[in-house]
Amino acid sequence: MKFGIFDHLDDSGLPTGRHFADRLSLIEAYDRCGFYAYHLAEHHGTPLGMAPSPGVFLAAIAQRTKRLRFGPLVYLLPLYHPIRLIEEICMLDHMSNGRLELGVGRGVSPIEVGFYGVDPAEGPRRFAEALKVLRQGLTSDKLTFHGDYYNFNEVPMVLKPVQRPHPPLWYGVTKPESAYWAAVEGAHVVTLSAPGAARAIFDRYRAEWVQFGRNNLPMMGIARHIVLAETEAAAVALAERAYKPWRKHMELLWTLHGMKLPLGLPPEIGPLLEIGAAFAGTASGLRMLIEEQIKATGANYFVCDVAFGDVSLQEALRTVDLLAREVIPFFSARD
Repeated sequence: MKFGIFDHLDDSGLPTGRHFADRLSLIEAYDRCGFYAYHLAEHHGTPLGMAPSPGVFLAAIAQRTKRLRFGPLVYLLPLYHPIRLIEEICMLDHMSNGRLELGVGRGVSPIEVGFYGVDPAEGPRRFAEALKVLRQGLTSDKLTFHGDYYNFNEVPMVLKPVQRPHPPLWYGVTKPESAYWAAVEGAHVVTLSAPGAARAIFDRYRAEWVQFGRNNLPMMGIARHIVLAETEAAAVALAERAYKPWRKHMELLWTLHGMKLPLGLPPEIGPLLEIGAAFAGTASGLRMLIEEQIKATGANYFVCDVAFGDVSLQEALRTVDLLAREVIPFFSARD
């Protein structure tokens, strides 16, 4: 079992420069404490994502860390010119000495992709074609491609990634049907789904993986809001406080456009705590929850969202410290 971090980098209420500086300090702690990877969301026109250009923030991470792997979860491929993105991926992989993890997707919000003039109805086809271009460009000396959306002739691919054929692929999944594509592409997967739904996703993934004749399973992660403290009461109070602004950020664009948030997130964190889709409590309680969820879901990667809403740097560092001292070693010793 490996442990990772997921981050929306949503508005914390601090001045933006301070927000970035605090988060980079926190990421340095992830590096020291033995987390496997840091995964950064991409959002546009919303306080849910204060890093709309993930590559800029990831470049800073490359210079501030030594072992931590990192990457977008996900680059919204329909919003990028493929050649520009290929070059950016190669730069980040070299700047980090081969630590980039390449998350890809089409974007769950029709509002956000609409800001860029992309028709959401074309998202699946445009995404699939963009990924073909990306793979070809990362593995070729010259890029020649003719499709419905992209056309290139003999474009020199001067930069190559450190990791061959390219950095590992990641994909966010919300339903079992998405597991088929991820298995086809050999991508690692992460889901925010509750245990029952996550089990259905991972079971489908395993079945597809075996059908393709592959052996070693990729990483199958479950992502959870995590708050740790010395007492359960203190952790729950912090989680309840911080979840409210995060939830507000999550639904803001949808509300402004008269649309319903599609993810079914409750207005308070309590229901998520009850079903194990989030955790607030002590380190010993989290160890029990992780063991339960490994059995319930079949996951082999546990992804923590420890800095959300108005969680302060010190509050997040407390959670990270308890994870590093009392949770991660418990599972590492059994690997």
